[in-house]
Parts: sequence; structure tokens; C-alpha cells
Amino acid sequence: MNLLKKEPVKRVEQILKTFDPKQSLLVLETSARTAKDAASSLGCEVGAIVKSLLFKTGDTYTLCLVAGDKKVSLNKTKKILNIKDVSMASAENVKNITGFTIGGVSPIGHLNDLSVIIDNSLERFENLYAAAGHPNCVFKINYINLQKITSGMIKDIVE
Repeated sequence: MNLLKKEPVKRVEQILKTFDPKQSLLVLETSARTAKDAASSLGCEVGAIVKSLLFKTGDTYTLCLVAGDKKVSLNKTKKILNIKDVSMASAENVKNITGFTIGGVSPIGHLNDLSVIIDNSLERFENLYAAAGHPNCVFKINYINLQKITSGMIKDIVE
């Protein structure tokens, strides 16, 4: 099956094209399930890969967009959100909340509205690559447009 015809991928593409008609998705021959895999497939630094990580934050969920070479600091995230409990969402919750399976979670096109926090260390890259609804689909975007398309809050959220 053509990956561009899969519903989660079409959801991402529609939002991307509405944001900027010149944008397009890249279909990779090899998997981009992990940041390391994606960087290898794209020939870029691991840090230029945007990891979209869903966290259970109190009674709700928050999507953290983090450089592929960094890890989210739960303590920093707790302080930013002013809450006591922050934990990784389960695979089942990721699928139910975002509509994507792990490895293809995009920064955009979720089934539910989510608060988004963007790791400020992503700013060091001219081009970023983010998942587009499937482990073999990505899109290229710059830091400013990533913030605009997600309405994300820019913070230092990494260890």
C-alpha cells in the first residue's frame, strides 16, 4: 500500500499543506522509527530529528518535541507545568490520544488537542525532520515554523 494514502499520514499532510502549500512529505526506504534510524536514513545529525513524546501530565497529556540527541527532563517539565506527576504515556494511550503509533507520532495532526512544549535546543539546526504519521514518513521544517504550526511553548525541557 502507498504510505501516503494511510489515514494518519494524510492527516499530517493536510495540516502541513494548509500551513504551507509548498511543504511535502518524504517517504523513506528505511525506517525512521527511532531518531538514530531517521538520521541515518536522511543523512543528518541525530539532533535534527524531532522526537514527539507524549507525557501524562496530571489529568491530561502534553506533547514534548525534543531533539533526537536529547532526553526530556521530567523535573523541568513538572516545574514548567507546575504539577507533581509527569510520566511517559503508554503505547495504548499514545495511539488513543494522538492517533499515531509509536515511531510515527507527528508534532501535528493529533486526534485530540494537546499542549505542546518545544525543546529550545532544536533551534541550533537549520532544518528539522519530524515524523509524519508512519515510521517511514517524515517532513522537513525549520524551528520557527515548527513553533508556528504546533503553537508550541518553547522551553528548556531537556537533561
